[in-house]
Amino acid sequence: MTRARTLMDARAQSHSNAELNWWIFMRVSGLILIFLVLGHIYMTFIQVSDSDATYHAVVAKLSNPAWKLYDWLILTLTMLHGMNGARYVMEDYIRSNPNRAWVKMVVFSVAALIYALGTVGLFSI
Repeated sequence: MTRARTLMDARAQSHSNAELNWWIFMRVSGLILIFLVLGHIYMTFIQVSDSDATYHAVVAKLSNPAWKLYDWLILTLTMLHGMNGARYVMEDYIRSNPNRAWVKMVVFSVAALIYALGTVGLFSI
């Protein structure tokens, strides 16, 4: 079965309301991530000269709670978007239910660990 490309197709194919909500989330979060990441690239690599890109400059920037929130939003949306995409791939290509459950458990556990380490690292500065 191919994935839905329009909202009407998604409604017809979704087995539950949660699946439809995840389908909408993928479109909205992808669009938001484009602007967040482009803004991050601009502010990190274009607006700041090479001589100003030091550890102390990054620490000074992250002392502002707004920057921490901005970076944490990128981290959160990226992890949710990526793990939902990985879930789609696992559901499509792993046919055995027990194998799919084990693979999901391992992948989601590693993702949760990476997310936790990223959050702790971001907010400990």
